[in-house]
Amino acid sequence: MDKIRIAVASSDGIVVNNHFGRAKAFYILEVLDDEMVMLEKRQLEPVCEFGNHDEERLRENLEALSDCEYLLVGRIGDGARYTAGCMGIQAYEIPGIIENSIEQLMKYIKIQKLFE
Repeated sequence: MDKIRIAVASSDGIVVNNHFGRAKAFYILEVLDDEMVMLEKRQLEPVCEFGNHDEERLRENLEALSDCEYLLVGRIGDGARYTAGCMGIQAYEIPGIIENSIEQLMKYIKIQKLFE
């Protein structure tokens, strides 16, 4: 399998637990075969504040994560998921311990590749 890059919405770098629009930080991980490496923590301004969505900030944040193929979040709205997909980033809601969530994502990716 190729090396892939994943942006994880996490408040602590341990658990996938943030809603995409409210996330202040994304942990960037690289996965090759079964090995995960934490590359960096990226601070971003949340897209959602006080119940309002900022479309321009949504695009800016996704652009800041555009070197990642996947986005792991606790939750993500349909509009943000669609915009991410249009920018080549596949978003998945897989809350839990980061390593476990990534393992689930990797299994899903392997299964999807069987049907290509």
